[in-house]
Amino acid sequence: MEKILVIGCRNTMDDVCIGCSRCLVAFNRREGEFKRYEGVDAEIMGILNCGGCPGASIVPRLAQVKLWNMPLDEQPTKIHLGPCLADNCRYYDALVGKIRAKAGIEVVEGTHPYMPAKVWG
Repeated sequence: MEKILVIGCRNTMDDVCIGCSRCLVAFNRREGEFKRYEGVDAEIMGILNCGGCPGASIVPRLAQVKLWNMPLDEQPTKIHLGPCLADNCRYYDALVGKIRAKAGIEVVEGTHPYMPAKVWG
């Protein structure tokens, strides 16, 4: 079974995105980058924020996920990066580099396809 950890932008997750519902809806519908799990036994095991700009705490946060889930015998098999990071983060390349270097599992850039072209009109 695929166990997915979603990582998003702390500022966006705290101030803009309501419960990260778009990522969860996309996963449940297997849309966007979650289409790869169509017909696959998969679940989202957690949603984690980057720790805040400039993402310096992402590696310790990933270690916490691993440690806290060891007694449960649950570990992520894939990491998905939310569009709140890809579309807005000036530290994105460095952040993704740290995640890829330390995670030891596949890192997928993207989750949902629901970004509006404009707010009004």
